Amino acid sequence: MDIHINFSRHVTKDNSYRTFMLCIIRIVLATIYCILACVLGSIYCIFSPRNPRHVATFSYIFGLLSPLFGLKVETRIPVEAKDYGNSIYIANHQNNYDMVTISKTIQRNVVTVGKKSLIWIPFFGTLYWLTGNLMINRANRSQAHHVITEVVNQFRTATISFWMFPEGTRSRGRGLMPFKTGAFHAAIAAGVPIVPVCASDTNDKVKLNRCNNGLVIIEMLPPIDVKKYGKNQVRELSNYCHALMKAKINELNAEVADRESNSYF
Repeated sequence: MDIHINFSRHVTKDNSYRTFMLCIIRIVLATIYCILACVLGSIYCIFSPRNPRHVATFSYIFGLLSPLFGLKVETRIPVEAKDYGNSIYIANHQNNYDMVTISKTIQRNVVTVGKKSLIWIPFFGTLYWLTGNLMINRANRSQAHHVITEVVNQFRTATISFWMFPEGTRSRGRGLMPFKTGAFHAAIAAGVPIVPVCASDTNDKVKLNRCNNGLVIIEMLPPIDVKKYGKNQVRELSNYCHALMKAKINELNAEVADRESNSYF
């Protein structure tokens, strides 16, 4: 009995050490990777600063981190997505792991609209600005309106699309939160379609001390034509997109649960 107890304690201690080391190794490797990507990426972007093509390039580079975190990311992007033209992409915003999951679906000539405080993140903030993303001060409503105007104007003069998180903040396990209306005002004003992008749940999914953290599915839905919506129907459009995305996210979550329980991934 004593031998069995001592052996069990030894195995438990050994497993704890291994999982601890896995967590440390992941953190160290991810930190080194991100710093190198940001520093070398900033140098690269200096030669063509604010070029919208950079965003897709570096989104892909950060997406390469998903296996390090034990995630299998499955993307479902329509083959015709490359021909969508000027659009507004909207996606659910869950947590910091969006940078290695949903980032894999960002298309060429798509820039994101993010909070202005991102500029102060060491290394990343510089790259975020140099790649051409737009920054908005959420506390300043007049500036927010200015950004919407800028989005509309750029649609008229360039081949460019914008990626927005209409929830306005990370949901952190609270489900798909209510949408703010900025993206929908811009889409109606510019007459461009809205392309919803839905990610299955990643809340509490990633444990740094666990080898396999499962499956995440990202699906891009068909474009939504906004021409039938007038300026006074912004909330109606917002509610329609919210219901559509919520239903799809629930569907993806159910599929992930089924495939994980049957070890199909």
